[in-house]
Amino acid sequence: MRVLRRGDTGPAVAEVRSTLGALGFAAATQPAEVAEIFDAQLEHAVRGFQQRRGLITDGIVGPATYRAMRDATYSLGGRPLAFMVSAPLSGDDVQTLQERLLELGYDAGRSNGVFGAQTEAALRNFQRDYGLTVDGICGPKTVRALHQLSPRARGGRPVLLREQERVRKSGPRLRGKRIVIDPGHGGADTGLSIAGIDEAELMWDLATRLEGKMVATGMEALLSRGKDQCPDEADRAHFANDAGADLVLSLHTDGNRSPLAQGVAAFHFGTGNGATSTIGEAMAGLIQRELVMRTGMRDCKAHPKSWDLLRLTRCPAVRIEIGYLTNDEDRRRLTEPAFRDVVAEGILVAVKRLYLLGQNDQPTGTFTFADVLAHELAKAE
Repeated sequence: MRVLRRGDTGPAVAEVRSTLGALGFAAATQPAEVAEIFDAQLEHAVRGFQQRRGLITDGIVGPATYRAMRDATYSLGGRPLAFMVSAPLSGDDVQTLQERLLELGYDAGRSNGVFGAQTEAALRNFQRDYGLTVDGICGPKTVRALHQLSPRARGGRPVLLREQERVRKSGPRLRGKRIVIDPGHGGADTGLSIAGIDEAELMWDLATRLEGKMVATGMEALLSRGKDQCPDEADRAHFANDAGADLVLSLHTDGNRSPLAQGVAAFHFGTGNGATSTIGEAMAGLIQRELVMRTGMRDCKAHPKSWDLLRLTRCPAVRIEIGYLTNDEDRRRLTEPAFRDVVAEGILVAVKRLYLLGQNDQPTGTFTFADVLAHELAKAE
């Protein structure tokens, strides 16, 4: 798949322009003689689309933007929907179906636009209750029934209570929780490399420090990759799903053309139309607050994104961008083992806070690794 950016030309550019124009981005439309030129107007339209879809707004049409544009062209009823094990269907029509089922009280899981087993099970339950053929296929009759029924509730977050209940039932103890730690990049992909310092190496070291602390509390911590491996985001998400993870924590650093850019940010699944992982959002906020308080780094806030790792995991997932390697101060601190220990402790404490649900908690930045161990031992007794 060819990556397109400003200055590129050809039929693929014209297709991107046509797709964005059909999606309502007027800046993408141009006379036929310039349709195949990736100009400033098309870049502006791409950025607007990316922002709406929860993607990185870089104006470059890569695999994630291609997928999002394709997904945006589907509307419910335009094609039959069914669970395909080897190649699950995705698109805005699937997301609309999931949202509709959730509004009607059927647990279709997170409305991430991917037709998985949970969506199929919810659809079959709906078909059974409505007296339709129970085949798990969303065809014309099922679409018509979905449109005819008035939902029991509209708006809000239909999955919020379900996700909160799962956390509550799992209990406040960390022992037995299964966490996938995902050190970014790996192998030949070093990620950002500034002044001889590689993002992949730093995140591998941070991941192993966090793994050690988690194991000490009785958690089951799994690394998403080996030191010399670099699976893509979809494979990392599938690994977490197959492992039955309770949480996924993805570790990265950031970079920017400006050397002044610095700070820490966290990301959870969310789209521009309000779909979100409520527990992922809560987890991102907890991690963000802990790291800002403990490190004094600039607070770049928590944000919803639709990246594959966040979108395809069945459990809550958070990506943490810890500092900018392109910033002298952030880079200096990231190279200090003691600083990476502080970060690992902050992430662990944030996870503990999630499961405490506000009970027996302490002010942000004051809960220590020793406190977590003492709490776990006290519960064990």
